[in-house]
This record gives sequence, C-alpha cells and structure tokens, in this order.
Amino acid sequence: MKDSPVLIDTDVHNQIGSLLPYLPKAWHERYQTVKVPYGAQYYSSVGTNRKDAVPDKGGVPGSDPQFLISDHMDRYGIDYAILTGSGVLGLSLDPDPDYGNVLAAACNDGMIDTWLNVSSRFRGSIFVNASDPIEAAAEIRRHASNPSMVQVLMASAARMPYGQRFYHPIYDAANECGLPVAIHPGTEGKGISGAPTPSGYPTRYMEWHNILPINYMTHVNSLVCEGVFEKFPKLKFVAIEGGISWLPHLMWRMDKNYKALRESTPWLKRFPSEYIKDHIKLTTQPVEEPNNPEYLLQILHMIEAEKTVMFSSDYPHWDNDNPKMAFPRMPKDMKQRILAGTAAELYGLHTRPARKDDIANDLADQIARKSKQSPEHAWGEDE
Repeated sequence: MKDSPVLIDTDVHNQIGSLLPYLPKAWHERYQTVKVPYGAQYYSSVGTNRKDAVPDKGGVPGSDPQFLISDHMDRYGIDYAILTGSGVLGLSLDPDPDYGNVLAAACNDGMIDTWLNVSSRFRGSIFVNASDPIEAAAEIRRHASNPSMVQVLMASAARMPYGQRFYHPIYDAANECGLPVAIHPGTEGKGISGAPTPSGYPTRYMEWHNILPINYMTHVNSLVCEGVFEKFPKLKFVAIEGGISWLPHLMWRMDKNYKALRESTPWLKRFPSEYIKDHIKLTTQPVEEPNNPEYLLQILHMIEAEKTVMFSSDYPHWDNDNPKMAFPRMPKDMKQRILAGTAAELYGLHTRPARKDDIANDLADQIARKSKQSPEHAWGEDE
C-alpha cells in the first residue's frame, strides 16, 4: 500500500533526562546519589555514542527529540522510531525491588512527557522491573491504553531464564494487552543478574560484547521449553541487539533434542523451531557481516527472515547501522518485510505518520524505489 511505512527503526536510544520530577519525594535523595544503578562495567575505548550525534544545542547524543528526527529519521526516511531509552535498564537489577519499581514508573512518565508528546513518529517502550513481575504487570496495564506505547521492555540480564514461571505475570499482562515483550543487552553480569557467561566474567569489553548472544539463546530456549507460547498464544518476544546468526543452530539443536526428550516438555505441541518462527523477532543491529555476503543471506532464509527479522539502527551508538548499507543482496519482498513490514504488523503501525513537509517522504520513497548501495559498502542490488 502506498501509505504503508517503508522504514521503521526498532531500536533508537533516547535520553529521558532527569527522573526526579517523576519520582515520589521519598526517593529523591537516593536517586540524586545513585541515579539508575549498574551502568558500564567493562571499559570501551570507543565509548558508547557516536561523536557526531551531539545535538546542535548541546547535551548528550539522543537527548534532543528534534535533533534526533533531523539527524537520523529524516536523513534516512525513517517513518517511526521505537524508543528504547538509554542507561536505564539497570533498574531491574537493583537488590531493592521497590526502587526498581519507582524508577520504571518514572522512566515511563518521562518518556511520554519528553518524547511521545513531541512527535507522532516516536513510539515508546514500557519499562518494567522484571525482578518484581506483579508490579511489572501493573505497570504494563497502567500504560496499555496509550497507543504510543507499543511494547514492554526488560533488560536481557536477569537472575534466571525468562521462560520460568516467576516471570509469567509479565507475559500474562502483555498477552492480555496485545503488547510484545522485548529485551535489550548491556547489563549482563551486573547487579543481581548472573555472570555474563556460564564460566564467569570476561576480562574486557570486547570479550563481553562478543558473547552476548549466548544470553539470548538462553532466554529463547527457556521461553519455548517452559511452554510460554502455549500458555500465552498471542505473545510475541523481541530479542533486540542480540545478533542473528545463532538462531539456526539453536533451532536445529532444539528440534533434534525434542525428538528424543519431548516427554520432559509434554506441553509442547509443535517442534521448538515452529514456536520460534511464530513468536520470536530479532532486530538487525548488530548484524553479522561475513566476508561472503551470501552466507548471511543463507542464514536469513534459514530463519524465515521475512517474518522474524526487523531493521534496527541502534542510533546513536558507535556501531549503529545505516539502513542503506546494512544488508546483503536479497529478495525485494524479504527486504521490505525487514525494513518495515514485520514491525508495522507487530506494533500496529499500518500508515505513515503525518509530516510537516515532504522531505522525509521523498527520502523514504527513494529507499523504497532504489536498492543500490553506496560504493563503500555495496553488497549488490536486490533480486
């Protein structure tokens, strides 16, 4: 359809700013002292954000809604940005669940006031404190009627795998409200979560960053084997920024073992890979880039990427992806689904937002019509 979105970015990191105006006074002193706990643990020489993403008016990257629109969304013709916050997911990892709960509520109120009320092109994530599922469910229901809040967001770091029944109140609320649940990395090994690998703690940021997909494998494996998608049949689960190439291996291994061990999961009525393809969504950034682009295309076919993968940029982080350069040659239908189709269905974004001018529309139309990549990163024209 002509008016359908052509590009949706499913992972844009915005700064919500000070949460103090949204916190009860009883928590002001603590917040002023520790803010949101459990930030960076591993040192990265490149930092977190792009150096050229500082707003014209000053401030940190991702802190100015209008600059984010012009610097990122208008530049690439992005119809909608799914906002995932910045530096706040540690709220689930504080030993004090009450503090985590008030931080989550403050993040959501701040998101609405300072971002969602600014532009209809922004869509928000409902932050929840996953370490207190009952209160998390209440927070989901508090915002479920707001059409600008389109998913539930939790840290991928956790005390236990996300399929376990401890977390089921969260999925019950999300399933009831028709909202997907998403996880995002960055806090593995911090706070009350476990070590980032089964063997303990890596030494450096690069090691830690390389191995993040194993945590995603853990959660997807748990969600399927614990029967979450049988219990909550409408639930969708989004694995943001966890990579892609690990999924075929996991599906094949799970299917193989299911044939011999299905008596241990009698509630499963289908092969694990079928649940994964119907309920799990991945985002592209950081997409793996093999020397031979055909290898990645083969993986995309293996996981039926036209219904499991959504574009994300990770703006304004140092390794964010340009939508014009992020993909190998692929069938046009698959590319359209990755760039917008699947996200439009998942988040209910079926029409393009109103614009004050036609600049962004023209850019978006160019992306829809042209598939040729820039010379520096060209992987070939679409089929």
